[in-house]
Formats: sequence, structure tokens, C-alpha cells
Amino acid sequence: MNARDILSPAETADALAGTTFVHIEEHLIGAYSTADFASAVRLLDAVALVAEELNHHPDVRLGWGRVEFELSSHDAGGVTSRDVVLAERIGGIAEAQGAAPGN
Repeated sequence: MNARDILSPAETADALAGTTFVHIEEHLIGAYSTADFASAVRLLDAVALVAEELNHHPDVRLGWGRVEFELSSHDAGGVTSRDVVLAERIGGIAEAQGAAPGN
């Protein structure tokens, strides 16, 4: 499998188990709750550094005490292993910063 192969929800289920991310159509969507706006921005800042490192960038919605990430490999037209890797990295960052899975 190469990094541009499209993955189905069944193919991402094991990797996403225990994370806040869900595979809906052509996207992985995950949200986190934080104590306040500043901590949401800190979470986003840390994720931005990883996204740059991976050269794979999420769509983001930022609000007071909340960050939502939408991951998709636009060049491939769906979810690829690059999205799964980024979702796992985001989960680790969120956990380290004390962010809780959001809805």
C-alpha cells in the first residue's frame, strides 16, 4: 500500500480505535475540548508544527475551548495513511496537553 491509496472506514477502524477521530466519507474528523481559548490555540500551534513536519495539513475549526480537525488527502480524493498518521500524532499532542476528546 502506498501513501496515496484511498482507505475505507473498515481499513482505518483499528488505527482510529481509542482516538477521537471518526472516518466519515472522505474525511477523518476529530475534536478536542480544552480549558479555554488560549489552550485551544496552544493545541493548534503544536499540531501546526507536526503538520509542517509531515507536509500534510488539516482543515481546522477553532473556538473557545474547542478545536476540530478535518483530515483528508485532497490530492488522492479521500483518506490515506497520511491522514491516519496525522490523526495519531494529533491525539498524542492533545493527550500531552490535557485536551479531552470533544464532540
